[in-house]
Amino acid sequence: MNMSNPTERAERVFKTAWFSRAARKARITDAELCAAIRQVMLGQAVDLGGGVFKKRLSKNLYRSIILARGGRYWVYAYLFAKKDRDNIGDDELADFRAVAGLYARKTDVDITKELQLNELVEICHGEE
Repeated sequence: MNMSNPTERAERVFKTAWFSRAARKARITDAELCAAIRQVMLGQAVDLGGGVFKKRLSKNLYRSIILARGGRYWVYAYLFAKKDRDNIGDDELADFRAVAGLYARKTDVDITKELQLNELVEICHGEE
């Protein structure tokens, strides 16, 4: 990573279209997601390995699965209510790790295309 290039340092945060709908139903705001991702960046989340993190949301009522790409961007990918299930299964974790690997290979052009197709929604625009 070239630290002299400010775009290389920028950490962008996204949510998938699926996550966006699930968060809206759960009444989880982008502001809460942005606050939570700052905590994840500080290590206040469960690192499930392979670029997959689990973070509690909405006063511990929900769990989110977040995919990371080398500190450049984060993607909220999955949401579930703690009352509905304790955790994700090993097969789901393997799938999320595979998807994290796919995101790791995506270029800025790929991300821009997904934003245009509304497959991803960018949040935390320029927040510190």
